[in-house]
Amino acid sequence: MAKHKGKTASGGNIAKNKKAHHEYIISEKTEAGLELQGWEVKSMRAGKINLTDAYVIIQNGEALLLGCHITPLNTACAHVICEPERPRRLLLNRRELDKFAGLVERQGFAIIALSLYWKSAWVKVEIGIGKGKNDHDKRESDKAKDWNREKSRVMKDSLR
Repeated sequence: MAKHKGKTASGGNIAKNKKAHHEYIISEKTEAGLELQGWEVKSMRAGKINLTDAYVIIQNGEALLLGCHITPLNTACAHVICEPERPRRLLLNRRELDKFAGLVERQGFAIIALSLYWKSAWVKVEIGIGKGKNDHDKRESDKAKDWNREKSRVMKDSLR
């Protein structure tokens, strides 16, 4: 009998967009499926993905993930044309699409890809709705992060 594989140390994470929380104020997060080709899944398993500049647009009634770079493996099949930067369709229901389209068009929000992860055998993308930060907002959040880090160090030392 085959042994059941436990969760990996990374918790199923494929890629994370660390720059998103620095550049945007994320107000809401949701999960979406991703329409992929076979070579893309193999490259994701090998960790050859860059999510840093990924964002979502809504076009012709469907959501598309743009700016996500998946590097093809060297062992990719010769008859398959690999496009690393192609737009990938997100699998969302109509109600979610309409809500996101309204937020983007009327209120000036942006839809950003935050992370890619495995959910059983499926690849899921966590997308966030947010507004861009100004420079002074970035400085404030950096100060708050530094203060929280320093506060936890002081509390840790005082417990010893």
